[in-house]
Amino acid sequence: MKGADMASEHIVKSYDEELERLSNIIVEMGGMAESQLAAAIDAVVKRDSDAAASVIESDLKVDQLERDVDSLAVRLLALRQPMGRDLREIIAALKIASDLERICDYAANVAKRSIALSQSPPIQPAHALPRMAYLALVLVKDVIDAYVDRDADKAIVVWTRDEELDEMYSSLFREFLTYMMEDPRNISGYAHLLFMAKNIERIGDHATNIAENLYYMVQGTPLTQTRPKGDKSSLEIVAAQRPLSPPEASS
Repeated sequence: MKGADMASEHIVKSYDEELERLSNIIVEMGGMAESQLAAAIDAVVKRDSDAAASVIESDLKVDQLERDVDSLAVRLLALRQPMGRDLREIIAALKIASDLERICDYAANVAKRSIALSQSPPIQPAHALPRMAYLALVLVKDVIDAYVDRDADKAIVVWTRDEELDEMYSSLFREFLTYMMEDPRNISGYAHLLFMAKNIERIGDHATNIAENLYYMVQGTPLTQTRPKGDKSSLEIVAAQRPLSPPEASS
């Protein structure tokens, strides 16, 4: 009987260790997402192509970590048949890993465009991009902290603040379009900045995805509210393209 108890204890301990390893990989991916975004923006500001290339190269490691999460999660689901909170932990890890991998992809995209941007003369409004990136970085950091603490309330704060990032993107969108219209010679450079800004806005969306999955993992119920959105850039494009109304006929 004692041997059976020891075997059962070993199985439980092994299972807990695998769950902890899964969580640790997610935290490692989160740390890399933070560092790669920060490094990509630093490369933009300093016009440092070597630093940007390093960010792009690091993306391969994140891809491998996502594969590690997939492999471990499938193993846990197949062999352990988890239920309740443990099942939610594993499913959330799969979804969160996918979001973190996409965040790192967007950071790599910013780095790629920074290389192209550094080969042309400096553009005046480039300083506005780091402000937006800093907020995105805060959202990523805070949602990973919430994951570590298993804190649903912190997750809701991140989920709510994404609207602020959307509004910053809409503001930059208008600003960059204005500069493009004023000086067509710089359209290429401003286009790179617009794509970078959109990448950063999408990073915020993925941070809120993580917040939603974390909330469900902890609470066992999904967030039912409609996610607030502050990105009105698509509406502004439509408005800009809408033809002017014909003048009223004079009497």
